[in-house]
Amino acid sequence: RLWLERPPAYAPELNPVEYLWSHLKQQEIANLLAREGWELSLHATRALRRMRRRPRIIRACWLQSELCL
Repeated sequence: RLWLERPPAYAPELNPVEYLWSHLKQQEIANLLAREGWELSLHATRALRRMRRRPRIIRACWLQSELCL
């Protein structure tokens, strides 16, 4: 048996990645003053790598989205 359900057109609260981006913007690079675009890219990449080593953040983002496996 297969149960199909149509997802909503736009539901960022169901996407765990949206919570990761939010954490990145609000916590990791919140007070960054970048003069050039490459500086922002460099700091964001470094912050994402730091976040990758902290599974607690990733787990929290997944739990906040209220998705079940």
